Amino acid sequence: MNAAVTNPPSAPAHPPQAAPDIRERFAAARAAGKRAKDAAESLGLSEGAAVAAHAGEHGHPLKAQPLQGSWLELLQALEACGPLMALTRNEGTVHEKTGVYTHVSATGPVGIALGEDIDLRLFFAQWHAGFAVTELANDPAKPPSRSLQFYNAQGRAVHKIFTRDATDLAAFDAVVSRFVQPSAGYVFGPEPAPAAVLPDTDIDSQGLREAWAAMQDTHEFFGLIKKFGVERQQSFRLVEGQFAWRAAPQAVARLLDEAAVDGLPIMVFVGSGGCIQIHTGPVRNIQPLDTPRAQWINVLDEGFNLHLRTDMIASVWVVEKPTADGVVTSVEAFDRAGELMAMFFGARKPGKPELQGWRDLVARLPGVQELAHAA
Repeated sequence: MNAAVTNPPSAPAHPPQAAPDIRERFAAARAAGKRAKDAAESLGLSEGAAVAAHAGEHGHPLKAQPLQGSWLELLQALEACGPLMALTRNEGTVHEKTGVYTHVSATGPVGIALGEDIDLRLFFAQWHAGFAVTELANDPAKPPSRSLQFYNAQGRAVHKIFTRDATDLAAFDAVVSRFVQPSAGYVFGPEPAPAAVLPDTDIDSQGLREAWAAMQDTHEFFGLIKKFGVERQQSFRLVEGQFAWRAAPQAVARLLDEAAVDGLPIMVFVGSGGCIQIHTGPVRNIQPLDTPRAQWINVLDEGFNLHLRTDMIASVWVVEKPTADGVVTSVEAFDRAGELMAMFFGARKPGKPELQGWRDLVARLPGVQELAHAA
């Protein structure tokens, strides 16, 4: 078993006297309509800590069974379950994709799932805790929700997996039975301080531009920003006008609307820190939703849902990366904390150039100045 993808043993998450109170208050928050993450935060807890408090015997609607073992082997075992819904989220975006977990593998702590619908990049070093969760619905006529939920060391969800009507529940139960470990409690620590960003004047901007221009593959970008000690949006600022351009916050909603109208296949990446989840294909049913507390743009397609908080978008960048196949263009949305909410690309296969229709769509987005490849 690869130790890099096996969670370490942990101590109990909560003293026994704390759990009943957490369960009571969490159930009340959920009954009032709060999402699980918001319900936990209303108690001053991370979502992972709130879920951990529901382990063991009790009568509350949510029940959690701690899981332990190789996360890679657990995900590989899910193929027998048939269709499942994969959910990866961050503070402002939720990505939901239904399909079968197939072709799951890993090299050390980095994994990949390459199914027809479930397309994931997995960073198992961030997977600290796992639970099998069953939760009764507020509506007694609805069946309970069943899921596998994974959290990082701070109790933030890195990935969730939900059963669907077509799921083989016997196979799902077998996976839970194989990996359940009732004695495995989990502790969650505080969020670490954000990494310090170097002043622009401390960055070798000329070297960054030269290395950027020499890229042959988009995956080289991660090594590039590490080499130059530059934060992601900072790198965009330092190559602005050559490889990166600002767009208006409303560019994301316009992108989805126009892709739907054009029937243009796109790629939508959403990351949690421990997982990047990818949709490739067209988007069709684009629905905005404004509530008193939030504004959303939603993709509500069969097999793929995206929920993005447009009111949380602080900046949008159009970014070009040279590759052996030509320029690859992304549209990247960031929240006020500087966290990447979502990335969008034109759908393409390795060895194939970027779709001209995607380039044309990006060039039309509000706020975008003339792009280098359009010159």
